[in-house]
Amino acid sequence: QVQLVESGGGLVQAGGSLRLSCAASGSVFGFNVMAWYRQAPGKQRELVATAFSGGLTTYADSVKGRFTISRDNAKNTVYLQMNSLKPEDTAVYYCRAGSAPFDYWGQGTQVTVSS
Repeated sequence: QVQLVESGGGLVQAGGSLRLSCAASGSVFGFNVMAWYRQAPGKQRELVATAFSGGLTTYADSVKGRFTISRDNAKNTVYLQMNSLKPEDTAVYYCRAGSAPFDYWGQGTQVTVSS
């Protein structure tokens, strides 16, 4: 059984920064893909950033240049550094990790950006 636990969410003013963490525990054998998603009220969940085991990272256009995803494979942890936050970044942020066919999700952490 694998569990993903996010932390680091909170309330921040526009222009501020937050760092999210997602730690995996349980029968962890390494993940090919670790990613962050977010879901704002009334909207669909969207992919924010992805970090592949080989080092490749990808970002949604809306966060490019502001967010940075990184992973510590030894700790089975993925991070999301969020800078220059905007009110439209307000959402519940979810961590996802897996190696096909296994796929795991965290419970989410709230990020609220005030204007």
